[in-house]
Amino acid sequence: MSAKKRIRVAFGLAAVGALTIGLAACSSGDSGAGGDGGGSEEITTVGFVAVGPEGAWREANESNIQDTFSEEAGYELKYAPATNLDQKSQIDAFTSFVDEGVDVILLSATEASGWEDSLKRAQEAEIPVILLDRGIEPDDDSLYVTRIAPDNVEVAKEVGTWAAATFPDGGNYVVLEGPAGVGVVNERNTGFDEGLGDSSLTKLDAQTANWSAEEGKSVFETMLKSSNNDIQLVFAQNDEMGLGAAQAAEEAGLVVGEDVKIATIDGTKNAMQALADGQLSYVHEYNPLFGETALEVVEKALAGEDVDSYIVVPSEAFDSAEAAQAVLADRKY
Repeated sequence: MSAKKRIRVAFGLAAVGALTIGLAACSSGDSGAGGDGGGSEEITTVGFVAVGPEGAWREANESNIQDTFSEEAGYELKYAPATNLDQKSQIDAFTSFVDEGVDVILLSATEASGWEDSLKRAQEAEIPVILLDRGIEPDDDSLYVTRIAPDNVEVAKEVGTWAAATFPDGGNYVVLEGPAGVGVVNERNTGFDEGLGDSSLTKLDAQTANWSAEEGKSVFETMLKSSNNDIQLVFAQNDEMGLGAAQAAEEAGLVVGEDVKIATIDGTKNAMQALADGQLSYVHEYNPLFGETALEVVEKALAGEDVDSYIVVPSEAFDSAEAAQAVLADRKY
């Protein structure tokens, strides 16, 4: 993967009115941008192919993007969340944005594969595409400007390193995963395994709980029953699943932090509160607030400037109730 790419064509900013494309569209400001018919101010149109409802992290991330690309900042953001996390609805929205001729497309993919044709079509139309959060497979960075996200592999590696150090004498662990086919799931598994290294921890099971607290609870209940409660560690790939696992552990008569430790990724306020209260054991932030970074990248791309092909969003780890309590008052999501 090249360290930098040159956006070969300087894309002009097109003035647009209030267009409709049959998609759910909204922006952080009022949508009535009729204009005076003779004004010289130009508006940049941004098509946001989004994931939509998927938990607290996604809500914080997408709200941050919508707030950043406001009319006051000179943008018309067209928000197109997936229908029930369905990739086809995302591809349809992406195609509509290309046909409409938006100035730039932001893409948070529900699934990693299957994007080559869409990205090539945008490239032919000279519409730059910026990946938010999730990458694509195969990863051909000639088809997009950049990916903006925390480093999933590195974040999960830190979780694995913590787990190995916490259980020097070994123990049994399970993994609660996100939906199959999502690139972030593979990245977090890879990182966690790297962090564990040659640890003597034993993996009993790994199942998807679809980022859901309810499913995290039910899946972990089943895991506990099948192992006769002999599980010392849960690696939940997001906060919601970890919070669900904590409920299941409590109902099974286990004490989180003593009988079983639960590690999660995202760092939402609910998870930080749970860590402060002793209901979780370790939380690694996956910072969702990178709207300003996305704004800078869009401006550079439209101006034909160099952009790094992967922009890593810094994220912190919290391994104690005291660490969580110290940041709760200022937590924005």
